[in-house]
Amino acid sequence: MNIENYINQIVKNAKAASRIIASANTATKNAALNYIAEGIISSAAMLKTENEKDIVAAQKARLSDAIIDRLLLTDSRIKGMAEGVRQIVGLSDPVGQLISGHTRPNGLQIQKVRVPIGVIVIIYESRPNVTADAAALCLKAGNAVILRGGKESIHSNIAINKILTSALEKAGLDNRCIQLVEIIEREAIDYLLTADQYVDVVIPRGGEALIRAVVEKSTIPVIKHYKGVCHTYVDEYANLRMAEEICFNAKVQRPATCNAMETMLVHEKVAQEFLPNIGKILQDAQVEIRGCNKTCEILGRSRLLTATVKHATDEDFYNEYLDLILNIKVVNTMDDAIAHMAKYGSNHSDAIVTDKVANALRFTKEVDSAAVYVNASTRFTDGYEFGMGAEIGISTDKLHARGPMGLEELTSYKFVVFGNGQVRK
Repeated sequence: MNIENYINQIVKNAKAASRIIASANTATKNAALNYIAEGIISSAAMLKTENEKDIVAAQKARLSDAIIDRLLLTDSRIKGMAEGVRQIVGLSDPVGQLISGHTRPNGLQIQKVRVPIGVIVIIYESRPNVTADAAALCLKAGNAVILRGGKESIHSNIAINKILTSALEKAGLDNRCIQLVEIIEREAIDYLLTADQYVDVVIPRGGEALIRAVVEKSTIPVIKHYKGVCHTYVDEYANLRMAEEICFNAKVQRPATCNAMETMLVHEKVAQEFLPNIGKILQDAQVEIRGCNKTCEILGRSRLLTATVKHATDEDFYNEYLDLILNIKVVNTMDDAIAHMAKYGSNHSDAIVTDKVANALRFTKEVDSAAVYVNASTRFTDGYEFGMGAEIGISTDKLHARGPMGLEELTSYKFVVFGNGQVRK
C-alpha cells in the first residue's frame, strides 16, 4: 500500500464530506447518533471479541496494567459509550446559533453565528471509547472527522468504526463524514499532519510524548494539553474527613488519567493530624508515597504506616505518574501552595479543600488552570461529567478552547451582515 496516496484520499474525502455535514439539519444528525448508540449496544459481543484481540496483544507486548486498563472494553464501558452518544443527542445543536448581534448607525445588521470548524483530525492512544466519543461530537457539531487511534487498539477501533459508518448510511449521511485510518504505520500520521490544504485542526489525545511529536510535525493548528500534573491543596481550614475522601478519589479512583492528582499539598497547621490517616488509607490502596522532608518526618513517626515513605526529589514534582504514586508536600501558607502549583503544575486541574470562603475565592482567582475546584475531586474534569455528553479532550491552551472540549468548542464562527444597499464612503 502507498501510504501517502491512502492518506491523500482520506483527507480529500473528508473535505468533500465536510461541506455536506455542515449543512445537515439537527434531526438528521440526531438520527445518526441514535443509530450509533443502538449499534454499540447491539454489537456489544462483537466489540468485546475484537477488544480481546487488542488485550491479548497488549499482554504479549508487556504493556503496563494501566495501559491495558485503558484499552479494556467491559459491558459497563460499552454502555457508557452508548450513553455518552445519547447525551449528545439531547444537547442543543451549536451550528447556526446566534452568538451576538447588533445594528450599526448606518443600518447594517451584524450577527456573529456559530459554524463548524470543518475537517478535524483526532490522534489518540489506547482508549477505544475515544473513537465513538470523538466521532459523535464532531458529527453533532457539523464537522468531518478523521480518527487515528493507537496500534494497540486497532481491532477495537475498526469494530467501532463499522458501527459509525453503518449509522451514517442509515441516516442518509455521507459515510465519509467519519473516517478511521486503519493502518498502524507512523508514516500515516506524518502525512495527516501536513495535509493543511484539507484539514482545519488537529487534536491529539494521549501522553506528553505523542502530543509534543504532533505539535513539532504539524503544519496545521493543534489544540492540546501536554500533561496533567494535578494538585489538591488541603487548607488549614479544611474539613479533614472531606479532604481524605477527595484526595483518595483524586488519586486512586482511576490513576491512569490526566485528571488524577499527582501531588497533594497540606497546610502545616493540619499536617500532623491529617497525614497519618490519609497516609494509611493511601498505602492500603497500594499507593507509593513520595514526601518532602516534613512529610517524611511526620509519617516516619506514625505507627499506622506499614511501608517507608520515599523522599520526593524536585524532579518528582514535575512528573505525571499516571500510576499509584503520589507526591506529598507540607506547605507553610496558601501562598506557598499556589506558588508550588504555578512552578510545577501543567495548568490542567487543581483543587482546594477548605471551609473558608475567602480562601476558596482567592484560590479560584489566582490558580491559572483550565479547571479549578473547591471541595471536589479533580477527577471531574471530563466532558461527560461536565454535562457535555462526551469530550474530544482536555485543552490547556488559552486560544480557542480551554478545559473539556464539547460541542461548542468544536465550532468556530462567522459574521453575517444584512444591509439594504449600504456602501462604504
